[in-house]
Amino acid sequence: MARVKSQLRRYTLYNEGENKKDLIEINGLTIDKTEHKCTLYDEKIDLTPLEFDILLYLANNRGKVISSEKLFEEVWKEKYFDSNNTVMVHIRRIREKLKEDTKKPKFIKTVWGVGYKLE
Repeated sequence: MARVKSQLRRYTLYNEGENKKDLIEINGLTIDKTEHKCTLYDEKIDLTPLEFDILLYLANNRGKVISSEKLFEEVWKEKYFDSNNTVMVHIRRIREKLKEDTKKPKFIKTVWGVGYKLE
């Protein structure tokens, strides 16, 4: 019984990282929360910390439309001011890095007059 318990203890100790790995997978896009990495079809995408946080927030709220005000306040942790194009510029950079078609984006969709959503 002691041998079985020690084997189980070792198994959980050495495999703990694999079990707790937080991955979000969306149509070939993989976001790894624990390692702060993003890959597209197994090719690493170099995102800045803010771009990663924006993509992660949209992925955690997948399918929901998030206003740019809400996105700004959640990622930057600051109050949103009128006519602030910061979110729009960051979304454009993320789309470029994901090699999205500007007319028909595959991942980050713009809902005109409302905000952005990740499908």
